[in-house]
Amino acid sequence: MQPFARILGTLRRAAASHPDERALEAALRARIARASARIERRRARLVFDAGGTNVWTVDIKNGKATLARGRGSQPSATITSEPKTLVDVLEGRLAGLQAFLEGRLFMRGNIALTLELDDLLHPPNFDPRSPRVHRVNADGLSSFYLESGVRGKPPVVLIHGLGATSASFLPTQWDLARDHHVFAVDLPGFGETDKPLRPLDPEYFARWLRAWMDAVGLRRAHLVGNSMGGRVALEAALTTPDRVDRLVLLAPSLAWRRYRFAAWLVRLLRPEIAALPLRVVHGIVLGVLRAMFARPERVADAAMNAAADEFVRVFATPRGRIAFFHAAREIYLEDPHGTRGFWDRLPALSRPAYFIFGDKDRLVPRAFLRHVREALPHTEWEVFHDCGHVPQFEFPEQTNARIRAFFAK
Repeated sequence: MQPFARILGTLRRAAASHPDERALEAALRARIARASARIERRRARLVFDAGGTNVWTVDIKNGKATLARGRGSQPSATITSEPKTLVDVLEGRLAGLQAFLEGRLFMRGNIALTLELDDLLHPPNFDPRSPRVHRVNADGLSSFYLESGVRGKPPVVLIHGLGATSASFLPTQWDLARDHHVFAVDLPGFGETDKPLRPLDPEYFARWLRAWMDAVGLRRAHLVGNSMGGRVALEAALTTPDRVDRLVLLAPSLAWRRYRFAAWLVRLLRPEIAALPLRVVHGIVLGVLRAMFARPERVADAAMNAAADEFVRVFATPRGRIAFFHAAREIYLEDPHGTRGFWDRLPALSRPAYFIFGDKDRLVPRAFLRHVREALPHTEWEVFHDCGHVPQFEFPEQTNARIRAFFAK
């Protein structure tokens, strides 16, 4: 047995001295050496997987970051790529978000944490297009957001939809950050922002958005919203037009005129019942996400799995579940007509707006476009062919080009 043990030890040492493994270990140790003061407030375990035995775990706890070979149990997040790409990202030659959007790097688990990695363990170089993580108090809530781009350039705020987070706008944020000052928020009740136990209606979200803009020093900004985020952007423009420049509304959720037969039942059901344990399976969430796209194969598996992981993680908490049902309830119950009715108020919109619908959207039918054109006959609009509910991921280049062209007018 002794000769075999020596041979095995030699093989292990040889594997440990492989150039790729040495480069990855060196890059990780260099990042740990540049740990920021933020790690004082964080406890996390990150696994970096470059394939085979080239796997390392970084533990952040008690104000320290430590490195160990192998895959630690129950990681907060896992970052996977081939060795060269992973080393390039860690050494700052390649932005992690760029590698992710190009399908060369995969993020699983706590996606918000992986986006915060550059702020926790500083890279030697930083691409200004890469989002930086911030938290600020807005309307009494600890509010999470991503910031990227060039300060002093036109500011843009990206607003996600129901069940999503700021990460749902990563392709748009990366593109616009070339020549805009870009922010992507987590709305109250979603992602890393606090989750108040209250109705989450457009009026409340718009009030929070104004408070958030005050907190980060934005007097005025373009707004881009997807689904529920589009409705929030419209409410902000209707109630405080002086704070809004232009609006781009991607498959915005708009008040239902029909299919309101279950309103009485929805009013009876209280979202607080979601405090009871309710487990969701990653595979089921993934199936629901795929149904939001006309052709889900257009979207990288890495993005699909990352989005499903974020939903499962937030929905696993009682407050996360209650917030989801509060917001969904308000979307369905919103009055279409009357003094507070959405469609009767919409003609008062004074800010330039550009609506984009998908002709294969199962959640917001393109039939809503007729009502938009009746209320806002001079507004701009487009229907994307063979597109579902999330155009910024299904047709990112086309969506970003339309946004840029509209902002440039």
